[in-house]
Amino acid sequence: MNIIVVGLSHKTAPVEIREKLSIQENKIEEAIAQLKNYPHIEEVAIISTCNRLEIYAVAKETDKGATEICQFLAEKGQIPLNILRRYLFMLLHQDALRHLMRVAAGLESLVLGEGQILAQVKTTHKLAQKYGGLGRLLDRLFKQAMSAGKRVRSETDIGTGAVSISSAAVELVQMKVEDLSGYKFAIIGAGKMSRLLVQHLSAKGGVNIAIVNRSVKNAQELADKFPQIPITIHELSQMMEVISKSDIVFTSTGATQPILDREKLNAVLTEDQSLMLVDISVPLNVHKDVEGMSNVQCYNVDDLKAVVAQNQASRRKIAEEAELLLEEEVSAFEVWWRSLETVPTINSLRNKIEEIREQELEKALSRLGIEFAEKHQEVIEALTRGIVNKILHDPMVQLRAQQDIEARKQCLDSLKMLFNLEVEIEAQQA
Repeated sequence: MNIIVVGLSHKTAPVEIREKLSIQENKIEEAIAQLKNYPHIEEVAIISTCNRLEIYAVAKETDKGATEICQFLAEKGQIPLNILRRYLFMLLHQDALRHLMRVAAGLESLVLGEGQILAQVKTTHKLAQKYGGLGRLLDRLFKQAMSAGKRVRSETDIGTGAVSISSAAVELVQMKVEDLSGYKFAIIGAGKMSRLLVQHLSAKGGVNIAIVNRSVKNAQELADKFPQIPITIHELSQMMEVISKSDIVFTSTGATQPILDREKLNAVLTEDQSLMLVDISVPLNVHKDVEGMSNVQCYNVDDLKAVVAQNQASRRKIAEEAELLLEEEVSAFEVWWRSLETVPTINSLRNKIEEIREQELEKALSRLGIEFAEKHQEVIEALTRGIVNKILHDPMVQLRAQQDIEARKQCLDSLKMLFNLEVEIEAQQA
């Protein structure tokens, strides 16, 4: 079995391509089921965020498994495969392990050291587990990656001063208008990104904030987290009215189609009224036709790169420290992965010895008589099991811990020969 990752990110594809391949959380179950229906894919997990879509899989055959994932993505995005391949990256085996750990640690994020990605990796693991995508390998890999992400944040300063996409969006606005206190803001959406927008706006003096959301209850819960700010709450039906009274609008919703376009904006904006739109959603909330409007400045997640670049340099050295920690985590996973090849031999040896134990126990109990056997069988059973376990314990620990591939193979061959073991092929693949 081989671990592979196929995907695209802010490094390889523009937002127009990323939004076509974005998979919303309520579609993950369907995507996992579809991918597992391919003949060469055994396990699968999907990371889908505004900056990346990555499909991790355990494949029977690397090339065929990767081809099936590419086929799935081409169909999902309705993009010809020969065009889609320009934007995809593919990593195999050790490179795939290292990449996931870098993602969890925030080293692959648009914003170096971003904290939100670790929660997204956790969500990926939870959903893959819930919808039957995980087996032994990916379950262990994601747990190791989450542990690695936490370790990097606790043992380095990678998260110190690190900005999120939301804070980068606020910094972008500040670069354009400087003093935020004199502007009216509207935030469309009430999720985590919107909460961070409010947090960063208020910290920089932007307190005249309106929140528009499909669920007024969710919007109110967000506003309640900032009692010091007079936030106003509006239903989605009031969105255009709110926008017409705003200077700067952030969009951060889970909509799969644009919710703002030129026609809607022309209907509410006067000719001399200017508006700044910052769309941090993927798929995009703002239609491309808005970019041509003379009185509207429109930005999306790809426009945040200049802001982020200013914050990256100071954390590059810290990132190098993080890389060293991640190499340890990669090595630890590989040691565990390689130890799996010992499992069939160990199981075969244990089964053989257990069979001998049961046969000898049955003979001994028959000699001791029915009355004695019934009275003391549990004690004798526990005694013999304990002896077997203690005899096998040290050899099994040493065998699993053996990192030298050739030495481990020799040990396995010796065990098979000395104990005349028959190791099932299916077990070797498990």
